[in-house]
Amino acid sequence: MKAIVITELGGPEVMKYMEVAMPSVKENEVLIRVEKTSVNFADVKSRYGKKGAAKLPFIPGIDAAGVVVEVGANVTSFQVGQRVLAFPSNGSYAEYIVANEKLTFALPDELDFTTAAACPIVSFLSYSLLANVAKIEKGETVLIHAASGGVGTTAIQLAKLLGANTVIGAVGSEQKRGIALEAGADHVISYEKEGFAEEIMTLTDNKGVDIILDSVSGTIAEKSFTSLAPYGRFVQFGNSGGHAAIFKSSGLHASCRSVLGFSLGTTRKLRPHLLQETAKHVFSYLVNGDLHIKVGQHFPLEEATKAHEWMESRQSTGKIILDVR
Repeated sequence: MKAIVITELGGPEVMKYMEVAMPSVKENEVLIRVEKTSVNFADVKSRYGKKGAAKLPFIPGIDAAGVVVEVGANVTSFQVGQRVLAFPSNGSYAEYIVANEKLTFALPDELDFTTAAACPIVSFLSYSLLANVAKIEKGETVLIHAASGGVGTTAIQLAKLLGANTVIGAVGSEQKRGIALEAGADHVISYEKEGFAEEIMTLTDNKGVDIILDSVSGTIAEKSFTSLAPYGRFVQFGNSGGHAAIFKSSGLHASCRSVLGFSLGTTRKLRPHLLQETAKHVFSYLVNGDLHIKVGQHFPLEEATKAHEWMESRQSTGKIILDVR
């Protein structure tokens, strides 16, 4: 089969389209013929050696949509010919992938492969953050950092679907304001400005926000934490700012605030069963047209180098899809 293989760390040019051995299934796995896979920023980081310790050579990619062509001896949930979405064991930029049964999800007939390939990271993560970690309640106010990104725009939509009364998007520049507003944010503020936390309090009539979703960390997280309401939940799921945030425990017990952490990668490794229920909710929203995942550029698998160049140019908007077939 053909696949994209990284044999050395570096820029997009290190990715090679080449013939590799067909993967074989273990007893709890399924073999999937890939139709579409998505490009995630984590793929770029892994190519540079900045995410985990991937052993060279390796096939990049986190998720893919396709059709089951073989099932392991102990697999009971899937059958040959079934359309699925999966988090594969060893990369997704390939014509065929192998995935554990617990990390494979049956696709509704109404869900096309492009939407399926575009959705898992941004939608599974956003739903988990809001519904399972923050345990959002109807009528609450939610602040979402990096609100113009893939996770941010998805989380804005899901917060509304899950009952949020007010969603405030926080962006790094005024130019990104429109993207968050288009996704459904009620207010959008820039954390480049002075008085960022004060503006949040003004927007909430000095009550503060009930939930903060933070992937930036650092001083931005520290400032926004001061606007968290009593019984509020601060959920930290990334560190794009490059610096850790520091919270004083003395600010927690009297206010009944919580600081929580979540990683979709860790959940896939340690508690994959939790994502099956998440998938059902996400797929339902997508099929009903309540949730929209913006898709930007398409590239054929053999042009994965161009796809990565486009992502790194920072010109891309929406998910980048690799068409395998």
